[in-house]
Amino acid sequence: MSQALAGLRVIDMTHNQAGPACAQMLGFLGAEVIKLEEPKGGDIARAQNNDELFFLAFNSNKRSLTLNLKSDEAKALFRKIIAQSDVLIENFGPGALDRLGLGWKDLQKINPRLIFATIKGFGTYGPHAHMKSFEPIAQAMGGAMCVTGFADGPPTYNWAAIGDSGTGMHMAIAILAAINQRHTTGRGQHVEVSMQEAVLNLIRVSLREHQRNGVPARTGNQLGKTVPGTTYRCAPGGPNDWVYIYAQPQMWPAVCKVLGRPELEQDPLYKTASDRWANRAALDAIVTEWTSTRTKHEVMKLMGDAGVPSGACQDTSEVLADPHLKARDMILDLDYPPRGAFKTVGCPLKLSDSPVSVTRPPMLGEHTESVLGELCGVQPEDVKRMKKEGIV
Repeated sequence: MSQALAGLRVIDMTHNQAGPACAQMLGFLGAEVIKLEEPKGGDIARAQNNDELFFLAFNSNKRSLTLNLKSDEAKALFRKIIAQSDVLIENFGPGALDRLGLGWKDLQKINPRLIFATIKGFGTYGPHAHMKSFEPIAQAMGGAMCVTGFADGPPTYNWAAIGDSGTGMHMAIAILAAINQRHTTGRGQHVEVSMQEAVLNLIRVSLREHQRNGVPARTGNQLGKTVPGTTYRCAPGGPNDWVYIYAQPQMWPAVCKVLGRPELEQDPLYKTASDRWANRAALDAIVTEWTSTRTKHEVMKLMGDAGVPSGACQDTSEVLADPHLKARDMILDLDYPPRGAFKTVGCPLKLSDSPVSVTRPPMLGEHTESVLGELCGVQPEDVKRMKKEGIV
């Protein structure tokens, strides 16, 4: 069975997380993704902590081609490849590709159908366009940190990579939109996603609150004015033995039944949603008394079976062992020759007519000879010469 993006060729020139996450998602969906790296070291993520695990997380379903784009011969090969490609993704510093003669205006002339995708911390224009960014900077400037954390603590960093991988997913959407438009116009275009703006797009609810009541206060794990609506301590009391319970007003009778406290349903202290909010400290204490004698997964099952949304706060070892995730091919074991077996996350997109087969990330330059042979007609002996000369 063919895949949704079969026949699409993507050149991934990015490093670290945002761009690689985007290109990996396109690869999962069937695009041919060629990761273009410089010969000495490649993607800087390969060197993090000397174990390549950061690189391995975001570069499945790709081939690796090395080219030294400071070389005229490598530039000529690159242009040949671009002429036969659909998408280029880059996250270089401002003007870097233009200085090499490989910017959007240059490559558009070679391939008018090319989608030129640019990821930047603050975009290519605006007062901050010259500034660099990483995940926490994007979260800080996008407004996420000031709405995360507890009221008596500082703005808090969120370890879910909404700035990096979040930007990558926004870029995947932009690329697919540009490809769809190309069916009508016959032309490619320049698309860009700013990390700051990707974060901003994900905190729309907080901006809603701002327009109601001004700058939102940090509320920790409490969601709105719903009670139960936060984390509750569970047995045996370890650092991650917590469960999240979120019971909408119509679920209150079910909560009382699960707690074994049917009398609470009509108790004037807790009868309405506003009553429960006004007396939340006492009610949270009642819930905690019940949860603290059960494990988080027991609480989750009891509440979940009663129709009350709840989730065990799973640590990373529990996530990797989660039978539900394994049943859905989301926790996978791959083998990367330099280090052996490692665990990775599968594809979260499930298409009935586009099955995903996850392949291991490439070693640096692993496919240079095959890619140059297929797309540029370069013979193996010429590849060997170019390696000696530092061109590939």
